[in-house]
Amino acid sequence: GINVWELISLANKHPRVNILQPGCGVGGHCIAVDPYFISSAFPNEAKIIAQARNINNYKSEWCVEKAKNAILSFELENGKKPQVALMGLAFKPNIDDLRESPAMKIAKHLVAEMPDVKFNIVEPNISSHPDFDIVDFQTAFEQSDIVVYLTAHKQFFMLPQEANDKLILDFCGVIKK
Repeated sequence: GINVWELISLANKHPRVNILQPGCGVGGHCIAVDPYFISSAFPNEAKIIAQARNINNYKSEWCVEKAKNAILSFELENGKKPQVALMGLAFKPNIDDLRESPAMKIAKHLVAEMPDVKFNIVEPNISSHPDFDIVDFQTAFEQSDIVVYLTAHKQFFMLPQEANDKLILDFCGVIKK
């Protein structure tokens, strides 16, 4: 098959091309919200914008389902609940802004739906959070059975690309295959 990360990298070599990296959804205080204003003001003219938001919203739900399935499969195969690292809460790499973050929504959803699972929540750009205990990224990686990359922070690229004792779910391109 075609490696989407390689394809984007090659396309971006053109000076007038800047394809963004796919992730677990769209967030932030502008891009995540503005399409709703446009599509509500111009519902007939902005159908494609509304549909794009629906697709982007679904991506977060898809990530939640993939993570839940991995957690349940681990439990069935190993007879115990896994420790799960959720890597990154910010809406884009290398910032501390959590506004409208799909990664944050995914983390909150998983923690609420699976209260018996030990989640190691990682966000290297903040020191604390009112809803989560923030764990160091290296500690979380080492202690977890499942590692879920939600935001491609630069620190995560220092971690092993493969680990025989872990399942790695990469929703943002940390692991380049």
